Amino acid sequence: MPFVTTTAAVLVAAGRGTRAGGGLPKQWRTLGGRTVAAHSIEAFRAHPRVDRVVLVLHPDDMGLAPGWQMLPDMDVVAGGDTRGESVRAGLAALAETAPDQVLIHDVARPLVTSDLIDRVIGALADTQGAAPALPVVDALWVGEDGRVAGTQDRTGLWRAQTPQGFHYGAIRDAHASADADAPDDVAVARAAGLDVSIVEGDERNLKITGPADFERAEHLLRGPMDIRVGNGFDVHAFIEGDRVILCGIEIPHDRALSGHSDADVGMHAVTDAIYGALAAGDIGRHFPPSDPQWKGAESHIFLSHARDLAAQHGFKLGNADLTLICEAPKIGPHADEMSERLAEILGAHPSRISVKATTSEKLGFPGRQEGIAAIATVSLVPA
Repeated sequence: MPFVTTTAAVLVAAGRGTRAGGGLPKQWRTLGGRTVAAHSIEAFRAHPRVDRVVLVLHPDDMGLAPGWQMLPDMDVVAGGDTRGESVRAGLAALAETAPDQVLIHDVARPLVTSDLIDRVIGALADTQGAAPALPVVDALWVGEDGRVAGTQDRTGLWRAQTPQGFHYGAIRDAHASADADAPDDVAVARAAGLDVSIVEGDERNLKITGPADFERAEHLLRGPMDIRVGNGFDVHAFIEGDRVILCGIEIPHDRALSGHSDADVGMHAVTDAIYGALAAGDIGRHFPPSDPQWKGAESHIFLSHARDLAAQHGFKLGNADLTLICEAPKIGPHADEMSERLAEILGAHPSRISVKATTSEKLGFPGRQEGIAAIATVSLVPA
């Protein structure tokens, strides 16, 4: 079997910073209808290459996280008096099932993007550490008593951002002997002799510090947001057979589904919903049933095409909701596996894909067990 690299994220949210105003630590203030912390948490939980998230809170804030503590892919732990102590607490929470690599992120950077996370993770294939940064482009002055006393050469200077990524064991050991005053995890890593590469940062990935930062972040969140919604509906009749294929999962059954392809009614509905959101017709337009090359084709071919077409138009999946309508087979025992298979094809986290089932109360062709119907709704958001 191929080696699979596991990645965890430690989100540091134990500070008491109130310079941003509002009477609350900045991570608990509202930004775009959600807390700053919630934005950062969702960015990492939704990323398909992040397997686990550890949220490090101030001891007084542990009661604010009961919902997150219930999530199977999250841990919530208490931090310390300094950022370094909080990071060490987060790393310790991962020790029992240690990941291969870890991303350490300041929760006060709520606009971190999936692409930025990807760049950091990708760089870890070739180096022990990687961190995003932006080159300093403004002139730098040395000031004294409110006056310019000199200039500073900006050549080779960068503005550091997070997440900062490392091989887990290396950064855990580095923190164990770190200087308490280290400004960030890159400083800890370099003091331990680790090599850290720079990846391209993102101007949107601002760190909220003062009131003006909240205003800027709100503006960025309200920026051009082209959200597309589509729906898909499909029906396939039963024929003689011993299994059905639904959302790429084979389910034993006393009959099969009839179709020119593999008759995966669930995957067809999701595919048509994506095409609909793009105003790009349906499966029949892109894969005509009159074309013999698609005889018996596996439906992931169609769904992958719809995904790629969305990407060409600058979109990715926001979420998908699929309902299968049938009396049999039972869908519930297979729903999670179906969600995971769809997520794998669509490059999304399974938490963004709902698969559920209902009956038609024995009415119509599903009620007579003559076939299965499926209806899907998807949203597409800018990639």
